[in-house]
This record gives sequence, C-alpha cells and structure tokens, in this order.
Amino acid sequence: MGLLSNRVDRDSLKPGDHIYSWRSAYIYAHHGIYVGDNKVIHFTRRGQEFGTGTVLDVLLVSSGPARSQVPCSTCTPPGEAHSVVSSCLNCFLLGGVLYRFEYSVGPTLFLAKARGGTCTLAVSDPPDIVVHRANHLLNNGFGCYNVFKNNCEDFAIYCKTGLLVLDQRTLGQSGQAVSIIGGPLAAVFSTPLRLVTTNVYGMAATAVGVYCASRYAADIGMRRDVVKMSAEDLTTRLAVGTLQVVDSSLPAVLLPTS
Repeated sequence: MGLLSNRVDRDSLKPGDHIYSWRSAYIYAHHGIYVGDNKVIHFTRRGQEFGTGTVLDVLLVSSGPARSQVPCSTCTPPGEAHSVVSSCLNCFLLGGVLYRFEYSVGPTLFLAKARGGTCTLAVSDPPDIVVHRANHLLNNGFGCYNVFKNNCEDFAIYCKTGLLVLDQRTLGQSGQAVSIIGGPLAAVFSTPLRLVTTNVYGMAATAVGVYCASRYAADIGMRRDVVKMSAEDLTTRLAVGTLQVVDSSLPAVLLPTS
C-alpha cells in the first residue's frame, strides 16, 4: 500500500478483498467485497449508491459516471427486502479506478492517510470467512441503509472483521462518515483553544490534531463499543427484530458515503 494511494491492478485482486472506487470527483467512495470470478458484493440504498434522501442525491447522480441503460446479464438486482447486490467488477467500478482497502495498518500510516475510508487498524479475518459473510448477506440482507450508521463501507468492514457497532448513539464503522463529521467537529472543538494559539497557523495545527485524534479513536480497530457476531446470528436477529443495525430517527444527512 502506498502512502498516498491504495490503487491496485485487477490482476492482483483476491477473493475476500475489500475494494472501493471514488465517485463524483472524489466526493465519496463506493465499497464492496470482491468474491472472485469477477464479481463484487456490495450494499446500496434500494439499489442506488446514494443515500442522503436530499436533493444532493440528484446533484451527485448528475455529476457522477453515467450508467448503461442496458441491464448487465451478470449482475443481480437488489431483492425486495434488502439492498445487498452482486455486480460484475466493471459495473461496480463504473469506469472508475480500483482501490483496495487496507487492514492491520500501523498508527503512523493510518494518520498519514488524512482522509478516512481507505484503511483501518483492525485485523481482517481469513478470506474464506469474508466471502462467506458477503454471500450470506447477499441472500439475507444487512438491515436498513443509513449513510452514517449502516452504509457500503460499514458492510464491507463487517464482512472483513465480523465487528459490529451496536450503540445507536454513535457512528457506524465507516471511516468516511467519521471524516465527514470529524472535520467540522475538529474546527468546533479547537475553537476554545484559540486563546492558547498565537496565530492562524496555530489554530490550523490544533484543528488538524483534533481531527486526527477523532479519526484514530473512532476507528473500528480501536473502539470498545463493538461486538463480534456471525453473519447467521446477525441476520437471525434482524429477522426477529432483536437487533436494529440502524437508527431510523437519524435526520437527513448532508453528504453520502455510498
């Protein structure tokens, strides 16, 4: 993995890889699990990558890559009860560049990746377990899509680690969601420290420090509000209503992560 880019060639992909591709001028990235045979399993909002529920979705669609009007014969549409889909690699990328999400990175490299949604401190499970989780969720769903608590990156990270955030008062696993919120929060929380800084550069350094600290603490590999759960247990609990992956009371968001 490079310091500035996780870009990879298709030939280097292996089943169980967590991959992503940036969309709409690097505004957000769409994530999925490569399961082999040129197929990717990923999580969407009713078959669409956008999930803000606002007019911003229209703007992002108009500025994003155009989809073919001819249905792909190798891709499966979302089911009626959930939106986990299987797509060929070409349809998943939509003409974009292929990147691989990295696991077990060190703290220094993690913090050097200023933008979230590219790597994590967490350890990945073996590829066969990752592929099993992805295929199970393809057939049984992953709960309701939510841009902050249950999005495409959350889905891919769960498939890779089996870790799930259950506290609905907090964010999900998604590094992109943390980055979206972390930037504004860094500016807010650094404001009271303006008295100990002498100039705008000091304020900027303080804001960056707060932002990096928030990203590090919120990473799935550092959090203590997560549990390890099998895909079978997860979908069973979702089916009987004893587990709610997403808080439906969350207000409309400003920026999507998938």
